[in-house]
Amino acid sequence: MHFQPIERRSRLASLRHCLLIGSLMSILGGSLAAAKEPLDAEATLRLIVQANADRDLPTMSKYMSHDADAVGYTIDGHKYVGWTALAADMHTEFTSVAKLELPITYLQFWRKGDIAWFAMELDYIRYLNATDLTQRMVLPLRETGVMERRDGTWILVTWHESTRQPDTGMGIALAAPGPLVRRVADNPAPGPNGADLSGEWEVTEVEDNKKYVATLDAQGNGPYTWQGGQFATTSFNDRRWQGTWKQTGNDREGAFEVVISEDGTEAKGIWWYVRVGTRDNIPPRQHGGTYLWKRLTPPPTAP
Repeated sequence: MHFQPIERRSRLASLRHCLLIGSLMSILGGSLAAAKEPLDAEATLRLIVQANADRDLPTMSKYMSHDADAVGYTIDGHKYVGWTALAADMHTEFTSVAKLELPITYLQFWRKGDIAWFAMELDYIRYLNATDLTQRMVLPLRETGVMERRDGTWILVTWHESTRQPDTGMGIALAAPGPLVRRVADNPAPGPNGADLSGEWEVTEVEDNKKYVATLDAQGNGPYTWQGGQFATTSFNDRRWQGTWKQTGNDREGAFEVVISEDGTEAKGIWWYVRVGTRDNIPPRQHGGTYLWKRLTPPPTAP
């Protein structure tokens, strides 16, 4: 028999031990890497939605197309082409809220080769005040989109989102979709002078042809879909509607005065600045523009 020297046997045992550990680490490392990377299109989309909720723009950037001709459509009629404009607005949104939640309530995928497409429903929930999470804006959304697998990674290449009517669970749609400012367990108070200003309104700044959607409660208070905007009604008398607006996204605020039509379906008037950033000495009614408001939901009927 041929005996190996003890020192050599020890070295060989150590080498086999290192090789074994190295193989295990390689296997575990590959498993961990696979666990971290989305395995399919659905997992990738869910990661994008979660990154949106986490206000994690780098992760969204990784899994969304940066093609110059990539197109996305959002709820206020805005069209995004390319990544840069979308990223800028997402950054503004992320800095204007205290918290976001985006629970997915429905998701259906189809796939053919390296192309997948989906239909999804989710609730976009915005919390504006970190010290009062009972106050929130809930925007029920539906989305469709197309994903493409590029070099093994699924990328969202185009998408379209719109508001939906939330389902009561009994096959009946609620009458007033859109973001709602709510306090948990609060009962809605009557509107000013008995008026009910609740519902969705399309607001147009006439000079710039800028349009966005406001969703108001009966008192005429609520958010709108531009720069984290918020309307607050201060008075309503003989169809003359006055209030204030504030935009956290670009740090501006002002006021407005409109006259609502007799049938309650539209309002016309003016808006103006009272503060832009640190400048708060702006004369009222001198710098602003013209408002045109149109109801997107039927005027509430008296009980």
